[in-house]
Amino acid sequence: MWWPKPRSTADRCARFVVTMALAGLVAGCFQPLYASRSTTDGSSVADRLRSVEVGPVSNVPNGTPEARIAAELRNSLIFELTGGAPANSPTHRLTMQMTSLRQQVIVDVTTSRPDVEQAGITMSYTLVELASGKTVISGQTFSRVSYDNPGQEQRFARARGRRDAESRASKVIAEDIRSRLASYFIAGT
Repeated sequence: MWWPKPRSTADRCARFVVTMALAGLVAGCFQPLYASRSTTDGSSVADRLRSVEVGPVSNVPNGTPEARIAAELRNSLIFELTGGAPANSPTHRLTMQMTSLRQQVIVDVTTSRPDVEQAGITMSYTLVELASGKTVISGQTFSRVSYDNPGQEQRFARARGRRDAESRASKVIAEDIRSRLASYFIAGT
């Protein structure tokens, strides 16, 4: 059988020293994305995210089920950007348009009722710089979340499952938009 040779203590120490030297050389190359202090002269990413004004979702009529999703998504996004702290004076405006969908994923063949459904949200967003009026980011994100239907006798459980799925989907979209905006504020693209 083949067995690896045991390494000497000097060999282990040399590898450790080389590894630590390389780590020390590249340590200044990385900046934490959500650091409270910036390594450059500008403000931190958290401060820049707090200066984004989040507008209401524009294409959703009031009083519809989609209006509840849009309001929840906007609130989640405001919390993701500010972290619960008060917002700074706005330098950018975020406008959004939303579409939602429900799909039946698995249908019971005997009753023709859905056993598993899917709630989905698609969000188009645009970030505009207020000083120049120039669009700096334009993108689209989506989330699809499935939920079980416990049966036809439990219609309130089905409605609550759909609502929880829509809440999870809106949270995923808010996190995705926050990550995209943070990437813009760090890299400028």
